[in-house]
Amino acid sequence: MSRPRTLRIDRITCTGQGLCAELLPELIALDEWGYPVLKDRTVPDRLRTHARRAVAACPRLALHSDRGRP
Repeated sequence: MSRPRTLRIDRITCTGQGLCAELLPELIALDEWGYPVLKDRTVPDRLRTHARRAVAACPRLALHSDRGRP
């Protein structure tokens, strides 16, 4: 069984461009100022590819995917 992946946002680096929410709306919403808010930190297996794309597309490299505990 693979370890679950989790998302985190570097709030200092993020400039609120919103691309992550466009690419992964199932897990990321935008607040009233346009900054991302995680709906759920754990990435389900069915969304792993989409999460990887959102992390890679972040223009400020503020979105990260980490391995959770086994």
